[in-house]
Amino acid sequence: MNRQRLIEPSLLAADPGRLAEQMALAERGGAGMWHFDVMDGHFVPNLSFGPHICAGLHRYTKLPIDVHLMVDNPSRIIDPFLAAGAASLVLHVEVHDKEPLSQMLREIRAAGAVPAVALNPRTPPEAAAQYLPLVDRVLVMAVEPGYGGQELLPDSYERVRAVRALANRVRPNLQIQIDGGVTKQNAPSILEAGADILIAGSAVFDAPDIEARCREFAEILCSGGASS
Repeated sequence: MNRQRLIEPSLLAADPGRLAEQMALAERGGAGMWHFDVMDGHFVPNLSFGPHICAGLHRYTKLPIDVHLMVDNPSRIIDPFLAAGAASLVLHVEVHDKEPLSQMLREIRAAGAVPAVALNPRTPPEAAAQYLPLVDRVLVMAVEPGYGGQELLPDSYERVRAVRALANRVRPNLQIQIDGGVTKQNAPSILEAGADILIAGSAVFDAPDIEARCREFAEILCSGGASS
């Protein structure tokens, strides 16, 4: 997998009553993938989408659906989301599941989807090191997970740099995603730190013109920070 740069709108921030309309606008503006947050009310203090919503969107959109499992027991729902059309599945290194994380990542790849791991803000970047040979992406949480609209934590740039340095030793083409508090203003600095995929929720769906905002992000991705 090459290090393609993408804007990945987070559907958690979209208006549920206008979801299809807003997705069409973002897609026209250059969105490259959908971020689909799954929350169980335990791993994070919120609830969100299930497999049936993923299946419905999969029939509606041509873009890949990137499923971010913020749940205590991801092994229970990996297969339902794969069946629902998830193109990729992101598992947190912090989960305490009965099945080893490495085993779940191998199962995801064997099923033809992209495996990835995520790091919460207080988790050392080194916690991802053992999984780098098994994944194509690492997601760096730049806010405490669970709710949208938060500001990016200041140490997120250094965390991205640390993950990029780890990846360059093992998987130079590994993609780094950043999730939380991404804006037009901080996007160039995030890219300079070594990120490839900008997950943006409020910055996209709260914009007065969603299509234009995605175009602005796409332009930043093309001309922004130098690739590390």
